[in-house]
Amino acid sequence: MNGMPNFIHKELAAGGWSKLSLVGQLAHIGSEVGRSSKWQGKDSASFDGAVSRALDLFDLTLADSRWKGRYLEIARARELFCAAVLGDDEYKTTLNDLENYFLPFAAAESSGL
Repeated sequence: MNGMPNFIHKELAAGGWSKLSLVGQLAHIGSEVGRSSKWQGKDSASFDGAVSRALDLFDLTLADSRWKGRYLEIARARELFCAAVLGDDEYKTTLNDLENYFLPFAAAESSGL
């Protein structure tokens, strides 16, 4: 064991993720949040896969030292995502709410901002 977390996205963990801007990283997270929302209650294998990939991307973003000033915001988004996945209504936030939060990042990424 080399001490590195066992990321699902091996190429991204090996340096590809750090080539993306914060907007790009959040857009990718948002894609998996959207997939999680789409499959929640419909297909458990697809849902579980999307959740795992989203958490992986959250963790890659949190490990990116460029965003240390945004750490709390990113960690809170991850916390809200976990609560929504687990059905915890403490925050009254759904996966659809989070998908709406991440949508502007996807729009900005696709427009090249």
